[in-house]
Amino acid sequence: MHLERLTNLLEIVAVAGRPVSVGDAQAASGLPKPTCYRLFNALQEQGLIEEPNGDGHYIIGERLIRIALLGKSDVDVRRVSAPLLKAEATKLNETVFLSRFRDRKVEIIHVETPQDPTRAFVHPGMGERPLHACSCSKAIAAFAEESFVQRILDGTLKAYTEHTKTTRDELLDDFERIRRQGFADCDQEIDIGIASVAAPVMISNIGATFSVGAVGPVRRFGSEYRKGIGEQLTKLATKVSAAIQLCNVAEV
Repeated sequence: MHLERLTNLLEIVAVAGRPVSVGDAQAASGLPKPTCYRLFNALQEQGLIEEPNGDGHYIIGERLIRIALLGKSDVDVRRVSAPLLKAEATKLNETVFLSRFRDRKVEIIHVETPQDPTRAFVHPGMGERPLHACSCSKAIAAFAEESFVQRILDGTLKAYTEHTKTTRDELLDDFERIRRQGFADCDQEIDIGIASVAAPVMISNIGATFSVGAVGPVRRFGSEYRKGIGEQLTKLATKVSAAIQLCNVAEV
Protein backbone atom coordinates (compact mmCIF):
# COMPACT_ATOMS: atom_id res chain seq x y z
CA MET A 1 0.00 0.00 0.00
CA HIS A 2 2.86 2.39 0.87
CA LEU A 3 4.54 1.79 -2.49
CA GLU A 4 1.23 2.20 -4.30
CA ARG A 5 0.69 5.60 -2.67
CA LEU A 6 4.20 6.75 -3.54
CA THR A 7 3.74 5.63 -7.14
CA ASN A 8 0.40 7.41 -7.36
CA LEU A 9 1.93 10.68 -6.18
CA LEU A 10 4.81 10.34 -8.64
CA GLU A 11 2.32 9.88 -11.47
CA ILE A 12 0.42 12.99 -10.38
CA VAL A 13 3.61 15.08 -10.39
CA ALA A 14 4.78 13.59 -13.71
CA VAL A 15 1.63 14.27 -15.72
CA ALA A 16 0.80 17.70 -14.29
CA GLY A 17 2.97 19.60 -16.76
CA ARG A 18 3.79 22.16 -14.06
CA PRO A 19 5.19 22.23 -10.51
CA VAL A 20 2.73 20.59 -8.10
CA SER A 21 2.03 21.52 -4.47
CA VAL A 22 1.20 19.04 -1.74
CA GLY A 23 -2.31 20.49 -1.75
CA ASP A 24 -2.65 19.80 -5.48
CA ALA A 25 -1.48 16.21 -4.98
CA GLN A 26 -3.77 15.73 -1.99
CA ALA A 27 -6.79 16.89 -3.97
CA ALA A 28 -5.92 14.65 -6.91
CA SER A 29 -5.08 11.57 -4.84
CA GLY A 30 -7.69 11.80 -2.11
CA LEU A 31 -5.06 11.00 0.52
CA PRO A 32 -5.06 12.82 3.86
CA LYS A 33 -2.88 15.92 3.77
CA PRO A 34 -0.51 14.71 6.56
CA THR A 35 0.04 11.51 4.58
CA CYS A 36 0.81 13.50 1.44
CA TYR A 37 3.33 15.65 3.31
CA ARG A 38 5.03 12.56 4.72
CA LEU A 39 5.19 10.82 1.35
CA PHE A 40 6.40 13.97 -0.44
CA ASN A 41 9.21 14.27 2.11
CA ALA A 42 10.18 10.64 1.48
CA LEU A 43 10.19 11.15 -2.29
CA GLN A 44 12.24 14.33 -1.98
CA GLU A 45 14.79 12.65 0.32
CA GLN A 46 15.35 9.98 -2.34
CA GLY A 47 15.74 12.52 -5.14
CA LEU A 48 12.60 11.33 -6.93
CA ILE A 49 10.97 14.77 -6.77
CA GLU A 50 12.54 18.22 -6.41
CA GLU A 51 11.44 21.64 -5.15
CA PRO A 52 13.34 23.83 -7.65
CA ASN A 53 12.19 27.23 -6.38
CA GLY A 54 11.80 26.47 -2.68
CA ASP A 55 8.17 27.52 -2.83
CA GLY A 56 6.43 24.26 -1.95
CA HIS A 57 5.90 23.20 -5.57
CA TYR A 58 7.52 20.02 -6.86
CA ILE A 59 8.66 18.49 -10.14
CA ILE A 60 10.05 15.08 -11.08
CA GLY A 61 13.56 14.75 -9.65
CA GLU A 62 16.90 14.27 -11.32
CA ARG A 63 17.31 10.75 -9.92
CA LEU A 64 14.04 9.56 -11.40
CA ILE A 65 14.85 11.15 -14.76
CA ARG A 66 18.22 9.38 -14.72
CA ILE A 67 16.59 6.04 -13.92
CA ALA A 68 14.06 6.50 -16.72
CA LEU A 69 16.76 7.59 -19.17
CA LEU A 70 19.07 4.67 -18.41
CA GLY A 71 16.20 2.29 -18.97
CA LYS A 72 15.17 3.88 -22.25
CA SER A 73 16.22 1.89 -25.29
CA ASP A 74 17.87 3.33 -28.37
CA VAL A 75 14.63 2.60 -30.20
CA ASP A 76 12.71 4.94 -27.87
CA VAL A 77 15.30 7.70 -28.17
CA ARG A 78 15.45 7.41 -31.96
CA ARG A 79 11.66 7.49 -32.18
CA VAL A 80 11.40 10.93 -30.59
CA SER A 81 14.63 12.33 -32.04
CA ALA A 82 14.52 11.12 -35.65
CA PRO A 83 11.99 13.69 -36.94
CA LEU A 84 14.09 16.53 -35.52
CA LEU A 85 17.30 15.14 -37.00
CA LYS A 86 15.66 14.52 -40.36
CA ALA A 87 14.41 18.12 -40.52
CA GLU A 88 17.87 19.41 -39.63
CA ALA A 89 19.57 17.23 -42.26
CA THR A 90 17.20 18.67 -44.85
CA LYS A 91 17.75 22.22 -43.62
CA LEU A 92 21.56 21.97 -43.50
CA ASN A 93 21.75 19.66 -46.53
CA GLU A 94 24.32 17.64 -44.57
CA THR A 95 24.37 14.33 -42.71
CA VAL A 96 23.14 14.73 -39.12
CA PHE A 97 23.59 12.13 -36.39
CA LEU A 98 22.75 11.38 -32.75
CA SER A 99 25.23 9.89 -30.28
CA ARG A 100 24.72 8.44 -26.81
CA PHE A 101 26.98 8.21 -23.73
CA ARG A 102 26.51 4.87 -21.99
CA ASP A 103 28.72 2.37 -20.18
CA ARG A 104 31.67 4.78 -20.43
CA LYS A 105 31.41 4.75 -24.22
CA VAL A 106 30.01 7.11 -26.84
CA GLU A 107 28.13 5.48 -29.69
CA ILE A 108 26.41 6.88 -32.77
CA ILE A 109 22.88 5.47 -32.61
CA HIS A 110 21.04 7.28 -35.43
CA VAL A 111 21.94 8.95 -38.73
CA GLU A 112 19.88 11.09 -41.12
CA THR A 113 21.24 11.97 -44.57
CA PRO A 114 20.35 14.84 -46.95
CA GLN A 115 17.34 14.37 -49.19
CA ASP A 116 18.94 16.21 -52.11
CA PRO A 117 19.88 13.47 -54.64
CA THR A 118 22.61 15.66 -56.14
CA ARG A 119 24.35 16.21 -52.80
CA ALA A 120 27.53 14.26 -52.04
CA PHE A 121 27.48 13.38 -48.35
CA VAL A 122 29.43 11.43 -45.74
CA HIS A 123 27.90 8.67 -43.60
CA PRO A 124 29.73 8.46 -40.25
CA GLY A 125 28.79 4.83 -39.58
CA MET A 126 27.19 3.48 -36.42
CA GLY A 127 28.58 2.33 -33.11
CA GLU A 128 31.38 3.32 -30.77
CA ARG A 129 33.52 6.39 -31.45
CA PRO A 130 36.97 7.36 -30.09
CA LEU A 131 36.62 9.40 -26.92
CA HIS A 132 39.48 11.78 -27.81
CA ALA A 133 39.13 12.14 -31.57
CA CYS A 134 35.51 12.57 -32.57
CA SER A 135 33.32 15.65 -32.23
CA CYS A 136 30.37 13.65 -30.90
CA SER A 137 32.52 12.20 -28.08
CA LYS A 138 34.31 15.43 -27.24
CA ALA A 139 31.03 17.38 -27.08
CA ILE A 140 30.01 15.03 -24.27
CA ALA A 141 33.42 14.68 -22.60
CA ALA A 142 33.96 18.45 -22.30
CA PHE A 143 30.93 18.69 -20.01
CA ALA A 144 31.39 15.38 -18.20
CA GLU A 145 32.46 14.64 -14.64
CA GLU A 146 36.15 14.98 -13.88
CA SER A 147 36.53 11.21 -13.42
CA PHE A 148 35.36 10.55 -16.99
CA VAL A 149 37.65 13.22 -18.42
CA GLN A 150 40.55 11.74 -16.45
CA ARG A 151 39.77 8.30 -17.87
CA ILE A 152 40.09 9.70 -21.39
CA LEU A 153 43.36 11.48 -20.60
CA ASP A 154 44.82 8.36 -18.99
CA GLY A 155 43.80 6.12 -21.89
CA THR A 156 45.56 5.30 -25.12
CA LEU A 157 45.34 8.45 -27.24
CA LYS A 158 45.70 6.81 -30.62
CA ALA A 159 46.78 8.94 -33.57
CA TYR A 160 44.33 8.16 -36.37
CA THR A 161 45.80 10.88 -38.57
CA GLU A 162 48.42 13.60 -38.25
CA HIS A 163 45.62 15.90 -37.03
CA THR A 164 44.58 13.76 -34.03
CA LYS A 165 45.16 15.38 -30.65
CA THR A 166 47.22 12.89 -28.67
CA THR A 167 48.53 14.81 -25.65
CA ARG A 168 46.90 15.71 -22.36
CA ASP A 169 47.46 19.44 -22.84
CA GLU A 170 45.99 19.43 -26.35
CA LEU A 171 42.83 17.71 -25.17
CA LEU A 172 42.41 19.90 -22.08
CA ASP A 173 42.75 22.99 -24.27
CA ASP A 174 40.24 21.50 -26.71
CA PHE A 175 37.72 20.73 -23.96
CA GLU A 176 38.03 24.29 -22.65
CA ARG A 177 37.40 25.69 -26.14
CA ILE A 178 34.36 23.42 -26.52
CA ARG A 179 32.90 24.67 -23.25
CA ARG A 180 33.42 28.28 -24.34
CA GLN A 181 31.81 27.96 -27.77
CA GLY A 182 29.18 25.36 -26.83
CA PHE A 183 30.06 22.76 -29.48
CA ALA A 184 32.94 20.55 -30.61
CA ASP A 185 34.49 20.08 -34.01
CA CYS A 186 36.76 17.47 -35.53
CA ASP A 187 38.97 18.52 -38.45
CA GLN A 188 40.31 15.33 -40.07
CA GLU A 189 41.16 13.81 -36.69
CA ILE A 190 39.83 10.35 -37.63
CA ASP A 191 39.82 10.34 -41.44
CA ILE A 192 41.67 12.61 -43.85
CA GLY A 193 39.23 14.70 -45.86
CA ILE A 194 36.37 14.44 -43.35
CA ALA A 195 35.30 16.93 -40.69
CA SER A 196 32.44 17.01 -38.21
CA VAL A 197 30.74 19.22 -35.63
CA ALA A 198 28.69 18.20 -32.57
CA ALA A 199 26.78 19.88 -29.74
CA PRO A 200 26.01 18.38 -26.32
CA VAL A 201 22.44 17.42 -25.49
CA MET A 202 21.98 18.39 -21.84
CA ILE A 203 19.39 16.34 -19.96
CA SER A 204 18.01 18.18 -16.92
CA ASN A 205 20.78 18.37 -14.29
CA ILE A 206 22.26 15.05 -15.38
CA GLY A 207 24.57 16.60 -17.95
CA ALA A 208 25.49 15.81 -21.52
CA THR A 209 24.13 12.30 -22.04
CA PHE A 210 23.74 12.66 -25.82
CA SER A 211 25.16 14.79 -28.61
CA VAL A 212 23.93 15.81 -32.04
CA GLY A 213 26.39 16.21 -34.89
CA ALA A 214 26.90 16.89 -38.57
CA VAL A 215 29.61 15.47 -40.81
CA GLY A 216 30.84 16.17 -44.32
CA PRO A 217 33.83 16.54 -46.64
CA VAL A 218 36.47 18.96 -45.44
CA ARG A 219 36.22 20.90 -48.72
CA ARG A 220 32.84 22.13 -47.41
CA PHE A 221 33.51 21.90 -43.68
CA GLY A 222 35.95 24.77 -43.28
CA SER A 223 36.30 26.55 -39.94
CA GLU A 224 33.66 29.21 -40.63
CA TYR A 225 31.22 26.65 -42.03
CA ARG A 226 31.75 24.45 -38.96
CA LYS A 227 31.11 27.41 -36.69
CA GLY A 228 27.80 28.17 -38.40
CA ILE A 229 26.70 24.55 -38.23
CA GLY A 230 27.79 24.33 -34.60
CA GLU A 231 25.51 27.23 -33.72
CA GLN A 232 22.62 25.51 -35.49
CA LEU A 233 23.34 22.23 -33.73
CA THR A 234 23.20 23.86 -30.30
CA LYS A 235 19.62 24.87 -31.11
CA LEU A 236 18.84 21.36 -32.34
CA ALA A 237 20.34 19.92 -29.14
CA THR A 238 17.87 21.94 -27.07
CA LYS A 239 14.95 20.54 -29.08
CA VAL A 240 16.24 16.96 -28.83
CA SER A 241 16.75 17.34 -25.07
CA ALA A 242 13.16 18.54 -24.64
CA ALA A 243 11.81 15.66 -26.74
CA ILE A 244 13.74 13.04 -24.76
CA GLN A 245 12.82 14.50 -21.37
CA LEU A 246 9.15 14.84 -22.31
CA CYS A 247 9.18 11.20 -23.37
CA ASN A 248 10.85 10.21 -20.09
CA VAL A 249 8.37 12.05 -17.90
CA ALA A 250 5.37 10.77 -19.87
CA GLU A 251 6.52 7.17 -19.42
CA VAL A 252 7.65 7.35 -15.78
